[in-house]
Amino acid sequence: MRRRIALSLTGAAVLAASLAAVVAPAAQASPGLIAAMQRDLGLSAHQAKTRLGQELTASKQLPAARQAAGAAFGGAWFDPELGKLVVGVTDPAVADAVHRTGAETVPAHVTAAALDAAKTAVDNAAKAKRAPAEVSGWHADPRTGSVVVTLQPGAHGADVDAFLAQAREAGPVTLATGPRPQTLSAGTVGGDPYYINGNTRCSIGFSVQGGFVSAGHCGGAGSSVVGWDNSAMGTFAGSSFPGNDYSYITIGNGWWTAPVVLGWGTVSDVIVRGSAVAPAGSSICRSGSTSHWHCGTVLGLNETINYAQGAVYEATHTNACAEPGDSGGSFITGDQAQGVTSGGFGNCSSGGETWFQPVNEILQTYHLSLVTG
Repeated sequence: MRRRIALSLTGAAVLAASLAAVVAPAAQASPGLIAAMQRDLGLSAHQAKTRLGQELTASKQLPAARQAAGAAFGGAWFDPELGKLVVGVTDPAVADAVHRTGAETVPAHVTAAALDAAKTAVDNAAKAKRAPAEVSGWHADPRTGSVVVTLQPGAHGADVDAFLAQAREAGPVTLATGPRPQTLSAGTVGGDPYYINGNTRCSIGFSVQGGFVSAGHCGGAGSSVVGWDNSAMGTFAGSSFPGNDYSYITIGNGWWTAPVVLGWGTVSDVIVRGSAVAPAGSSICRSGSTSHWHCGTVLGLNETINYAQGAVYEATHTNACAEPGDSGGSFITGDQAQGVTSGGFGNCSSGGETWFQPVNEILQTYHLSLVTG
């Protein structure tokens, strides 16, 4: 029973991101994690182990590569075909310095700073006047050198046109089509969840000193929480949604924290050892109380999701599937926490995409420390 309770606190653990964190060697990856990557990414066991090692190296190289590129930094991503970090540069004169960090370079027409500024301008416009419901979200994409605005299929109208015109004033825009993400909370059902005020189920995020972190849309500050066994667990000490989608739950009543992401029998439980940010293109896995363990790829960072309840900013986009009840659950690359599940579309039968709030932002906001092994 004691082990079960400890695991339930981290059963939907969330991944975090910290460039200063120490990453454990890929050889420490559990056999179950390798198996999940084989299943969801179509890799052999050797390819999965190799990729984890390459992604670990890319995460460590990123700060130095960014510094080497300086003002010419045009963004970075992990290229699984090359097995390397790729950095866009607007000035070829800095390419050699970037190469010395171990990264590859490609020409970029727009700096990452300019792209981020354009995306921030769109964010600010949406905060001043809510984005049209037909707009699914937007993000700065260094690979296209533009702000990508995703519209629902068939989206049209004066409000959509006005939103796009304002976005184009901020910088280059590329249009994409995709469904509108939804949050992934659920009504009370069985499993290994936590329950909010007795009628909503979400998944527990990463353990932190004094409690755990999860999604903000699961409950507001002061909401009471019970665990998988219906015993009193704690209270939402802080919560933010929309704008952000994260929360901090303090625990007591005999519950304790453990540096574990639950593998649900699909994989061995994963020990959390840090929160180094995985670049776009990296593999990533998530754990949640409904669909349990699934893997995918990081598609983009710092994206804005336009939920029905309002926009959520600075989210990370993946093609790992999730389902209602998985909200708040863990995203992890290797043994490095990345963030908590926010929402998405699709399911784990036909496939889908998800977004998470980076865990390091949550730690900084609430002045928390991640519990690590």
